[in-house]
Amino acid sequence: MSTPEQQLETQLRNIEARLGRSRADLFAFVHAAGERKHSELVALCKAELGLGHGDANTLVHCAKQSHGAAIAAELGAQGQDPADAWYAGKKAALRPVHDAVLAAVAALGGGPGGAVEHAPKKTYVSLRRKKQLATVGPATATQVEVGFNLKGVEGGDRLQALPPGGMCTHRVRLSSVAEVDAELVAWLRAAYEQAG
Repeated sequence: MSTPEQQLETQLRNIEARLGRSRADLFAFVHAAGERKHSELVALCKAELGLGHGDANTLVHCAKQSHGAAIAAELGAQGQDPADAWYAGKKAALRPVHDAVLAAVAALGGGPGGAVEHAPKKTYVSLRRKKQLATVGPATATQVEVGFNLKGVEGGDRLQALPPGGMCTHRVRLSSVAEVDAELVAWLRAAYEQAG
């Protein structure tokens, strides 16, 4: 059985073949449309490229991710941490919370260059082993969101279960470093083990 990543790659290759355009060209088409809502970009791809809804949705999603990754790579090449931009201005007070979560992951053996890959996106960092185990980034001006991939775990008041089919199965919103506690670390450990 193929993995979700393999299925996505197959879908993108099929879109390229059907349209006779490279992935880079298709991503450039999406980016050239400017800052629009996801649904507006999907509608544009359906109208201009003749794609069905599923293919248009996938193309827009991947184009946005690639753009965010390119921005993060450019900042990294300039010696800048992409999180500096995420936690600028009103969100500056949240940076210690973000750093505390990453320190907890590092304590599990997942520091940069360690067992966990840190893959910055446009507005968050994806933490991966063989699979994504968590995401960390600002959710609002007052909260950092930690997304988890935890199969077989019930949600609750703090660990909120998310609808199926998303990037993560659960999330926790944090407002202070004190909330990076033993309970949160236990969820990180469980996600770390499931992703390995």
